[in-house]
Amino acid sequence: MSKKILLVEDNEMNRDMLSRRLVRNGFEVLMAVNGQEGVDMTRSERPDIVLMDMSLPVMDGWEATRTLKADEMTKTIPVIALTAHAMESDRAQAMQAGCDDFDTKPIELPRLLGKINALLPK
Repeated sequence: MSKKILLVEDNEMNRDMLSRRLVRNGFEVLMAVNGQEGVDMTRSERPDIVLMDMSLPVMDGWEATRTLKADEMTKTIPVIALTAHAMESDRAQAMQAGCDDFDTKPIELPRLLGKINALLPK
């Protein structure tokens, strides 16, 4: 049974490109286009992992992650922050929000797959 990834990304081109690459690597991919939809889908779909863009409309990725980590139903689901901001302070801010890991755009798929596989439940 394939692992389920929720990709929360507002940029259609990024969403399309990354989701196709994840599907080719054997994952089931669900998609949300803003932070609130990401929170709602995490609660209803219970993905194995969430890939969270941090600059999102409606609710940003930091607030969406804080919401997920404060909820008993979703707090154990790993969240990987995805952002174009590559400074150490950006990583620290994502980790403070509750993210389990951090990756920068443009995505290097082998690196991201390594992080995904390290966090997926065995």
